[in-house]
Amino acid sequence: MGLKIYSTLARKKMPFKPLEEGRVRMYVCGPTVYDKAHMGHAMSSVVFDVIRRYLEYTGYEVTHVMNYTDVDDKVIQRANETGEDPLALAEVYIDEYDAHLRDLNIMTPSVRPRASEEIEHIVQLVQALEEKGHAYQVDGDVFFRVASDEEYGKLSGRRLEEMRAGFRIDVDERKEDPADFALWKGAKPGEPAWDSPWGKGRPGWHIECSAMSMHYFGEQIDIHGGGNDLIFPHHENEIAQTESLTGKEFSRYWVHNGMMQLGGEDMSKSTGNVFNVEDFLKEHDSDVFRMLVLNGHYRGPLTFNEDVIQQATRAVERLHGALRPAVETEGAGKKAQADLAAQVKSARAGFKKAMDDDFNTAGALGSVFELVRAINQTRDAGVGQETLSAAQEALLELTGVLGLRMEEKRAEVGEAAPFIELLIELRTKLRQQEEWELADLIRKSLVDLGVMLEDGKEGTTWRAK
Repeated sequence: MGLKIYSTLARKKMPFKPLEEGRVRMYVCGPTVYDKAHMGHAMSSVVFDVIRRYLEYTGYEVTHVMNYTDVDDKVIQRANETGEDPLALAEVYIDEYDAHLRDLNIMTPSVRPRASEEIEHIVQLVQALEEKGHAYQVDGDVFFRVASDEEYGKLSGRRLEEMRAGFRIDVDERKEDPADFALWKGAKPGEPAWDSPWGKGRPGWHIECSAMSMHYFGEQIDIHGGGNDLIFPHHENEIAQTESLTGKEFSRYWVHNGMMQLGGEDMSKSTGNVFNVEDFLKEHDSDVFRMLVLNGHYRGPLTFNEDVIQQATRAVERLHGALRPAVETEGAGKKAQADLAAQVKSARAGFKKAMDDDFNTAGALGSVFELVRAINQTRDAGVGQETLSAAQEALLELTGVLGLRMEEKRAEVGEAAPFIELLIELRTKLRQQEEWELADLIRKSLVDLGVMLEDGKEGTTWRAK
């Protein structure tokens, strides 16, 4: 069947065919860095990390650009409130977000440009739009002329006439049209400013991303991503200004993730309805959050509460449990080995089928957990570690595509395995001697360290939480 991706612009799933065979150009809008990142930002970064990982898994070379908006009204307002330099303030939150990307096991983007470092390209783009009649200057400000773009509104499905009717009375009267938007803003006291043909000033929000995308990719890209809150006006305006300049399709696929919801409402700094990445990671493993995202479809809303966090925690523990070593039993049947090999093949096929269907991670996880079940059943049947290892390696491969840290966790546990086995042997002898209190103390101590024990007729096995 091949990979199909839902494009917001086409409003349907489309077969994936990049501009250049074997190579994918993906631009994703990153955060505006004026405050601590919340879990909604993390959700978007995880979604596009999984998309990138799957594309690379299937053989594509992916160049992933994620920008930081460090020149913006929100950054300036927060800096004025705190008495800091706007760019210095932004730098603090950029460093924090870079650390969050590492903590969440998100692959480092190929390029992480900042608006403040792209001024030259932004000015050139605004000049070119002005020369083509798509922009005009008023008192040091430069506006995009929406009337010059006959297709304006095609991404969001909004009609220009309806947009005009919805504008407030206090709209800037200097504009030719209430819907026109700023490409360049004349300097105001206390704001960062750069030289330009229109005097000192700074870029508007929308032009930043067009300039950065064109700088690193040229006139066209394969995937443009971001949260669905960016569809209008940000991405709508990006399309208008970029395609008005080039006369070419800007992005082949517009991919938007849904919003994370806390208490039934979208997570947003503007409403104060937020839960910070930093706070979450103090209490939970990063794989728990990734599992939470993977359990839903990226285009839909994602509920964030204690119940779904606990569900995700248990799911991660089930995955780790499948990496337990074999407990070999003499005479274990060959049928169990054949069944496991068949399940590995089925899991790979099911995983690919789901991911090819617009990155259906929930469906892909269904195949992964079928493999987990088969591994556990085969272990219970007493097959040897060689048979079990082949299936466990397949499990690590598939969960690695989803960005889960299973391999790292296994390595961590592997180093401690001889000591755990020694404690289990000691506990077994204590139980035989009916030293129940000491035996229970060992179990409790291991649980506190993240090691779960399971007593069965073949003896005691263990797994990492």
